[in-house]
Amino acid sequence: MQFLTPPEQGRRRYVAIGDSFTEGMNDPDPERPGEFRGWADRLAAMLHESAVARGGSLEYANLAIRGRKLDDVVGRQLDAALALQPDLVSIVGGGNDILRPRADIGALAAQLEDAVARIRATGADVLLVTSTDPKDAPVIRAVRGRHATYTACIWSIARRHGCAVVDQWGMNALKDWGCWSEDRLHMNAEGHRRVALAAYAALGHTDGDADPDAPMPPAPMLSRAERLRGDREWTRTHLRPWIGRRLTGRSSGDGLNPKRPTLTPPI
Repeated sequence: MQFLTPPEQGRRRYVAIGDSFTEGMNDPDPERPGEFRGWADRLAAMLHESAVARGGSLEYANLAIRGRKLDDVVGRQLDAALALQPDLVSIVGGGNDILRPRADIGALAAQLEDAVARIRATGADVLLVTSTDPKDAPVIRAVRGRHATYTACIWSIARRHGCAVVDQWGMNALKDWGCWSEDRLHMNAEGHRRVALAAYAALGHTDGDADPDAPMPPAPMLSRAERLRGDREWTRTHLRPWIGRRLTGRSSGDGLNPKRPTLTPPI
């Protein structure tokens, strides 16, 4: 991790921008049926509690939309975020771009750095998040080298601009399928909870004895037949629709608006 020191009165305005990961897929929100919670919402709740303990309060907006590429994150989303005058912005993007055949990692890193520089010029802090290691992930493992290069770029950007970093690549717990949902592309509630804890720590806070990288409980052993059935169901339910969207130029986020477009108390 790369850590920051929290302000004396706590954070006041936190805005999250990004894609499906920051939107919170697949971490169902018990307070908003049909919507997702996710690591950024969980982080906002912890930051709010910390601010209240320091005599302040936090307002939070989440402008992330599933399927979005970096152009949208550092363009439309960032413009809207800065208009809210945040003192903290989390920015995660580029994962959807990396899956494209002609992804230019250097160009993506330059876009991200320009966005970070814009945020830091306002005086706001920035939270960056590396990729997880996709070594064992279906489909995405084919571009593991790109993710590794982009992760190295994120660390360099963070050092140059004084950003906090969540090192997902180095979190062993996130290599456990117990942190991932059935689509094998998005984290489940436990994965998002752990990332939120890691982000909270990266921003200079502690949460008792909570360890975001504590070992996961052992998973039940599956027979070869059970694994094959699971793989066939995953291919039918998740992989084929995903490929279909790529071939037709559609996105899972087409027609969607941000779930939290204005600053409000997170809890």
